[in-house]
Amino acid sequence: MLIPAQLTPSERILMGPGPSTVPSRILRALGAPTLGHLDPQYLGYMDETCAMLREVFQTRNPLTFPVSGTGMAGMETLATNLLEAGDEAIICINGAFGLRMRDIVQRCGATVHALEVPWGEIFSTDMIARAVADHPRAKLLTIVHAETSTGAHQPLETISEIVHAAGMLLVVDAVTSLGGHELKVDEWQIDAIFSGTQKCLSCPPGLSPVSFSPRAVQVMESRKTKVQSWYLDVSMLRAYYTTGTGRAYHHTAPINMVYALREALRIVLEEGLDARIERHRLMHLRLRAGLEAMGLAYIPTHSLHTLNCVRVPAGIDEAAVRRRLLQEYSIEIGAGLGVFAGQAWRIGLMGHAATPRNIDLLLAALRHCLT
Repeated sequence: MLIPAQLTPSERILMGPGPSTVPSRILRALGAPTLGHLDPQYLGYMDETCAMLREVFQTRNPLTFPVSGTGMAGMETLATNLLEAGDEAIICINGAFGLRMRDIVQRCGATVHALEVPWGEIFSTDMIARAVADHPRAKLLTIVHAETSTGAHQPLETISEIVHAAGMLLVVDAVTSLGGHELKVDEWQIDAIFSGTQKCLSCPPGLSPVSFSPRAVQVMESRKTKVQSWYLDVSMLRAYYTTGTGRAYHHTAPINMVYALREALRIVLEEGLDARIERHRLMHLRLRAGLEAMGLAYIPTHSLHTLNCVRVPAGIDEAAVRRRLLQEYSIEIGAGLGVFAGQAWRIGLMGHAATPRNIDLLLAALRHCLT
């Protein structure tokens, strides 16, 4: 067998929908000596990581931990643990990740009541209220806080009261908002939430932070059937991730990825969560002003700060522009997804990549490519 050449990845400026650029501090943490997953020293690091996750989620939920897997593993963890065959669920769909949640919920054997709006739009409280009234037997309602496929930012502050009044759980996808947008799990009474490490936390992909409220824990403890996924069964995972439970072995934790997440969360808290969120807002405004000055229009009315989705001008080969940005400037931006394929660029301003230098370089490079 011919041995491949030494690994020499190019250094890119990652301004697509994810992953985002990983700081050297986090890469160094990733390379620290590997410990055993039951080593007391490692368990201490893991507990610190979970405590910092609670800070960033702004919650006191004891059951807050990183699932071993990317964001989709978090989505599947929430669905498979909270739903059983025969349950009903309201799924809000305004992009690709609402569609994925519908698929996963159907695989759980639950009946889906889809609440849909066109891609790029958001849901009003009246829409949520009507859906809840129309489907009173639903066990939960799921909604995407930051729809990565469209750049739409969904307000959540008033939804929980409607959902809880009907006796349902509020389940949230926060993959592209955790650490970059205001997100208050306890104050907004979110019952179950998941995210990803590779977006605004600027950590390598591989973990999905999740958090469950006491209300959600009670629902899981009242299940009549086993969770269909052994690997993602929270009834067993909590015995490993929760202190004071004897640390029951479930699977070998991704030790070095937890190191990386721990360092990423330290960076977030050193900057200050409010200051970090404000930085993302200001960088969005800087990018938006530059794009609109070039005649580029945003697709969503309510845009994320962390993921900017703009329409490709008529007559422009969007893939050719992305190739030039990558080949000539080492800048990665994303293509349109789903119904926006070939019609949009998705520009990420997440974590370590959300800087004036990166924005100004991208604007200059994009201006050159378009002219």
